[in-house]
Amino acid sequence: MKEERGENSERLFIRELNEARKLMQKDRYGEAIKILDKLKKIEREGDFDYNLTHSLYQLDSNARSLYNQKILLNILNEFSHSRESISFEELNHHVREKKQLIMDNSLIKREIEILILRGEFPGMIRGESIIFSQNPSNLHDKDL
Repeated sequence: MKEERGENSERLFIRELNEARKLMQKDRYGEAIKILDKLKKIEREGDFDYNLTHSLYQLDSNARSLYNQKILLNILNEFSHSRESISFEELNHHVREKKQLIMDNSLIKREIEILILRGEFPGMIRGESIIFSQNPSNLHDKDL
């Protein structure tokens, strides 16, 4: 009986994990993170297969990174229309104020680097600032 209960809870776990994946595919990262947080609590209390646990934490990491990137991209897009650049410190301030999200500058920098590499943010990082690309002269490497 105990083994049967374990199989049922594992099936439910897998179902919820798949639901989180589907939400991520729809760019609904916040909802996916809520499910993943619930699953992490369940995982800590249960004895799940290593592959399920690995999938859970990998998905959680991806969801959080994509969630952060989405927030940063929205804020950067707001500022890119009226400015040539923004410092990481100022961007971090806006993230904390507008989204009540706490990230250190190194995490923000890493997420923006990923956005640039994936071609989702047309700008560049120069020192402790992000340079917006709507003005092509901003992107010259003269200061690098």
